[in-house]
Amino acid sequence: MPTRLLIALLTGACLMAAPSARAAEPGAVLTTYADIAHAKFEDSLTTARALDAAIDALIANPSEATLNAARAAWIAARVPYQQTEVYRFGNAIVDDWEGKVNAWPLDEGLIDYVDASYGTESDENTLYTVNVIANAKLIVNGADVDASAITPELLAETLHEAEEVEANVATGYHAIEFLLWGQDLAGTGAGAGQRPASDFDIANCTGGHCDRRAEYLKSASTLLLTDLEEMVANWEAEGAARKALLADEQAGLTTILTGMGSLSYGELAGERMKLGLLLHDPEEEHDCFADNTHNSHYFNQIGIRNIYIGAYKRIDGSVVSGPSIGDLVAEADAAVHADLSAKIEETLVAMAAMKARAEGLEAYDQMIGEGNAEGNAVVQAAIDGLVAQTRPIERAVAALGLGSIEVEGSDSLDNPSAVFQ
Repeated sequence: MPTRLLIALLTGACLMAAPSARAAEPGAVLTTYADIAHAKFEDSLTTARALDAAIDALIANPSEATLNAARAAWIAARVPYQQTEVYRFGNAIVDDWEGKVNAWPLDEGLIDYVDASYGTESDENTLYTVNVIANAKLIVNGADVDASAITPELLAETLHEAEEVEANVATGYHAIEFLLWGQDLAGTGAGAGQRPASDFDIANCTGGHCDRRAEYLKSASTLLLTDLEEMVANWEAEGAARKALLADEQAGLTTILTGMGSLSYGELAGERMKLGLLLHDPEEEHDCFADNTHNSHYFNQIGIRNIYIGAYKRIDGSVVSGPSIGDLVAEADAAVHADLSAKIEETLVAMAAMKARAEGLEAYDQMIGEGNAEGNAVVQAAIDGLVAQTRPIERAVAALGLGSIEVEGSDSLDNPSAVFQ
């Protein structure tokens, strides 16, 4: 299938706009970038509200139908959110906030029951199997904690990253994901988490403490809404993130390219993809309980592309667009623009191939499994594309006279031997 046709089928290639006939102004480019941020976080909030409603329906009437509806709502909510991650690096307000909503991986024994294969203790985490759902009294940092009521405040203020352990993820998308799916015990075999709906059914409870499990799920969902509302406000006309971006045009343009480069290279190509491929470890996947990792990575790349072309297709079908960083690069150095545009498209094709394989043949955790040469190659092609597109991003910085950017690195790319030490 021709490259452009594949992109058209999977992503809507109509958004790939040519450079504007009129010279783009840096201030207008920054405004487009901020407008797209606002739209993406607003869509993330809208889909999170739909998820919250589906969670209410599950709690009110636990069944396989309501559980599957909540799972579908969670997957839908990931689509706009994953496109926002290009805003993390460079925008300190976003990066400081992100850990509340998308931190991973998590030690699921903090939250709920786990399989015996999980183990009972960790040298790095004293709360490894504390199981707050089963225990109304906890000890955190040596102090007694009353967890008789599982509230948003308990999750956010006491449990999330408790004892300064990053794996103590008590809030956000992945805590909700774990509660909806449960552990994925299939390894590199077929299958996602298999939590039964009866885990939320007080009258016919499995897993124990069904009332507290529902209470935890609702509290985590409530927190997600609150956190997303905060970030939507940050990108409104008088919002702190928009003001910080617009305060210095040169710094703002550097922020855009830093976000694109760091997500492409160290975060996505490195920590989220190459690390898992090197280790052949199904635990090293972003949406591991739901087997949704292919979508998570794919929409990260869509987010990078949105920013470069200055266009975002909203969940209602409307498009937010305007002068883009790509327009500025095209004016400054047409060759760099052509190279970067081509490489973004090539990476998108590789990501689309990975997404199609996951939806038609095998999940992402199977693709990275040891001995799966064909699946490994599909993932490696996407990694190669991400690495390749980072180079012209760095050249774009020079073309615009911005000096240099600090792109996030990853041992899995820069020093693979360190991964095995």
